[in-house]
Parts: sequence; structure tokens; C-alpha cells
Amino acid sequence: MHFVSLLAAASTLGLVLSAPNRVAKRAGKMQWVGVNESGPEFGDGIFPGLYGKDYIWPTLSTYDTFIARGFNTFRINFYMERLIPNSMTGSLDPAYLSNLTEQVNYVTSRGAYAMIQPHNYGRYYKEVITDAAAFGKWWQTVATVYKDNPRVIWDTNNEFHTMSTALVVQLNQAAINGIRAAGAKQTINVEGNAWTGAWTWTTSKGTDGKTNADLMGSLTDPENKLVYQMHQYLDTDGSGTSPNCVSSTVGAERLVAATNWLRANKKIGLIGEFAGGVNAQCQTAIAGMLQYMNDNSDVWQGALWWAAGPWWGTYMYGLEPTNGAAYNAYMPILQSAFAGSGSGGTTTATSTTSSRTTSTTARTTSTATTTRTTSSPSPTGNCASKWGQCGGNGWNGPFCCVSGSTCQKSNDWYSQCL
Repeated sequence: MHFVSLLAAASTLGLVLSAPNRVAKRAGKMQWVGVNESGPEFGDGIFPGLYGKDYIWPTLSTYDTFIARGFNTFRINFYMERLIPNSMTGSLDPAYLSNLTEQVNYVTSRGAYAMIQPHNYGRYYKEVITDAAAFGKWWQTVATVYKDNPRVIWDTNNEFHTMSTALVVQLNQAAINGIRAAGAKQTINVEGNAWTGAWTWTTSKGTDGKTNADLMGSLTDPENKLVYQMHQYLDTDGSGTSPNCVSSTVGAERLVAATNWLRANKKIGLIGEFAGGVNAQCQTAIAGMLQYMNDNSDVWQGALWWAAGPWWGTYMYGLEPTNGAAYNAYMPILQSAFAGSGSGGTTTATSTTSSRTTSTTARTTSTATTTRTTSSPSPTGNCASKWGQCGGNGWNGPFCCVSGSTCQKSNDWYSQCL
């Protein structure tokens, strides 16, 4: 059935917690299942930024933890401006590229998929991207690096919004064309306007009065490997800023219209971001949503939780092993839904370079060099220490900083003592 009862969810939770290396017997049917990895996109608007101060890369060992629990896809968030600074037609930043490549190679060498995703909202240096040719060139440059790695997935851009839907289609098509011009043949995720929301796919209009349903179906790909990525949160406005879910059935309900559109247009979909608060109603809603997707796996082929990453602290949706705020509540539900899905963690994929460095690397920017660390900053005492977290949605730790540093917002979910 599409909706999982609270009793069933609780039973599943108990089953998996008592046997952490096992999953429920029901097999999933989706191809790409996993989690977003955050950190490289922190320090919003601070470019290029300093490694370890403004942004961080995910801890490599966390991929192994997730893979062992049945996850096979990781959406790696980063900024266009840090990978190719100053101009979309410019050159790759060697240090930032090196760290991205390390992440990609680590994931794919373990048989999982690495989704390369600029977290830019259709903007470059905060301005709406209108030069489709330059955007296509940006993608051609990036795709050239990873075109021979079969376990790389492309994601054109995170959550286009407040712009013309026709422009969103134009930019997606330019990205497709640029990726293919590089000789890359892997799967491409395209994202829609209006934050690419599944529940508003057929109703929310861009500045030109057009919905995603009106125009996104016109995209073409010579490899016929397009996946329509949508996002879905379960709070009142679908923004993912509240720990509350509208109802215990809202997860499945919010996918119905998009499911119908995908099926009618013979498209494949993936939920690239979803999450719920740590409470019984949200847990049931998430379980029901994933069950619905498995039941409709002719059109739904992926689901990625938002989010893991070393700097989330107590962020309400944090899935960082093993102390993320949502880890204990949701890992059993995700493991159950993901069981039997895809094929990850068992084969060796082609690496994008002849050798992969797994040792700690140094991050160099135009202004400073810092040593890469694998631990997140932690507050001490009544106020957070320098580099520690001091705010953000869902944060329940200290909101002050020790003497000599001030609390500065990086994004809606993370503020840091700097």
C-alpha cells in the first residue's frame, strides 16, 4: 500500500535498530538512492572563500558508512564560482577541482554514484544566468574532466527560481549540449523552475507565466538519458524550514501530480532533496512517500535525503553519521525503503584520473592555504569557540561566540564564529 502506518514505521525502526546490518525484507525498486553531501557550498556569497573557514569538504569515511547501509548515490553540492571563478568560460581552479575529484573518485571507486551538482539556483555571482552559451561552456569544461567515469551523474543546477521558465529550459538544454559536446555520455539530471518542487510542478509559474509542466518536457538529449529532478519537503509551505509535516500522508500526496506528468510524458523522475523532522508524523509521512515512489518506480527512479555533511551540527535534517540530528530516527526508514535498490558498493568504477590520492590534502585559495581537517567544529562552554557553529535553522546550541570572534551567517542552516 502507498501509506505506511505509524505502527508499521515503529516496527521497522525497532527491527533495524536491533540488527543494524540488516534491512527489512521488502525490496526497493529505485536505481539511485542516497543522500546529499554538503559543505563545499557553505559560505554563500564568499568567493573564493577559505577552506576550513568558509566551507568544508565531506569526510571521506562517511561515504563508506552510507554505502554499507545500502546507499548508492551521493549528490555533492558545490559552487560554480569556486570551481570556475570570475567567468563561466574561464579555467578550472586547480585546488577546488582537486578536492572535488578526490570526492568523486572516492565514491565511484566504491561502486557508488557521484552526482556533480552546482548549488547555484540559476545564478552566477548572485546574478541570474542569462548567457546560455557561457553556461553550456561551463558545463563542457567540467564534463571533460569526468566524462570517462561511468558512475558520475550530472545535475545541471540546484533549484532555479524566480525567473522565466523558458530561460530555465534554455539553460538546461545548454547544459545538456555542453556535457554531450565534451563527449560525456552519463545520465543528466535537469531541474525545473520554482525551486523544482514536485508538488508545484504543474501549478507554479515562472516570471513568464509558464509552469515546469508547460515547458520542461521539450528538453532533448541525443543519449536519451535525462532524469527530471524534483525536490519535496513536507512542511506547510514545502520549504524544508520546519520540523513539522502537514500530515502523515502528505509525502505521497505531494507526488501525485508530478507522477501523473512524468507518466503522461514518458519521463523519469528523481527526488533530489527530501526530508522531515524527527517526530512520528514526519517519519510516517517519509516512509509513505518512499513506499509510493517504490510503487511507482516506472517513473520514480531515485530519492536523495537532504542532507549529510560535517558542519551541520544539530541541524534538524542532518544525517551525518552517526550524530546527525536525524540519523537515528531516519536511517532505519531509509534503509528499509532503499533495500534492493540500484547497484552500489560492490563494483569498481573507472576513475577520472590514473591515480587517486586518499591522504589528507591542502586547500589553497588565492589568499591563504589551510590544512584539510575531517572533524567539524564544536562549541565549548556557554559560547561557541572560533570556527564553531552559532546558529541556523534547527540549531539548539549556543548563539554567541567566544571573545575575538563574531557569529556570521553562511546560509539559512549554518552560522559560524569567525
